[in-house]
Amino acid sequence: MGKSSRTTPKVAVLMGGPSAEREVSLVSGRECATALRGEGFEVVELDAGPDLCARLQDINPDVVFNALHGRWGEDGCVQGLLEWLGIPYTHSGVLASALAMDKQRSKEVFRAAGLPVVESLIVAKEDAQADHVLAPPYVVKPNNEGSSVGIYIVQEGANGPPKLAETMPAQVMVEQYVPGRELTTTVVGDRAVSVTDIITDGWYDYDAKYKPGGSRHEVPANIPKEIFDLCLDYALRAHQALGCRGASRTDFRWDEARGAEGLILLETNTQPGMTPTSLVPEQAGELGMTFGQLCAWMVDDASCDR
Repeated sequence: MGKSSRTTPKVAVLMGGPSAEREVSLVSGRECATALRGEGFEVVELDAGPDLCARLQDINPDVVFNALHGRWGEDGCVQGLLEWLGIPYTHSGVLASALAMDKQRSKEVFRAAGLPVVESLIVAKEDAQADHVLAPPYVVKPNNEGSSVGIYIVQEGANGPPKLAETMPAQVMVEQYVPGRELTTTVVGDRAVSVTDIITDGWYDYDAKYKPGGSRHEVPANIPKEIFDLCLDYALRAHQALGCRGASRTDFRWDEARGAEGLILLETNTQPGMTPTSLVPEQAGELGMTFGQLCAWMVDDASCDR
């Protein structure tokens, strides 16, 4: 299996899947499929289920465009399947995907690379609900989900720890809270593109990301050049330290009162949202790339052994 002699490459766009981010992935996948058709590719949309391996063998694509988000699609699992089948695919490979999805382990990589991160612990869900395991303010969130799924902020002066939803995993991350502005930087290939200032009325949670009017994006961000340049530098170094490929997005919090010392790297996302108004396509526009051209670049960049 793998690339054929077809003059028009057949691209299977993987979307949906069983993760907590299924609905977001379906939107990303449909938008990417439409854009790729507009660029002249033959496209098959594929909702990833238990029969994924058999479906891929039936479709026999030249390339898989991975528009999955969350567990199984973003953590190295589907990447390993595609390596096994020998189908070139977009975005990061097995190891980088697994590392980036595990927030605690990726922090260890960032720290070793000299990048600024804050203290965090992995604890049992029961322990996080029984007592403060860090001094407030702190954040409780899953260690291996994206899209701000299941985030709890415990403010300074809180009487006790949070009551977590039953859907939260058995092990959670408890992380020192970082005040300030929400900034993000996209890396495309080997270039950090720009900085977006994400402006919301509160925490940049799931609703702020995906509901109309939940947030607005200022790109390029109106921030001091020193901070702008640091975001570009840190994002590219994070991308390289994890071994990412294709496009990634690195998120920051910046406490203006502390200057450069207030810029903290939160995480790197190897499968960022992909709709025409998502953060990564917005920044790719700074390079003069349309949404369709960005999707086509990802297909052209696809490979195994990523």
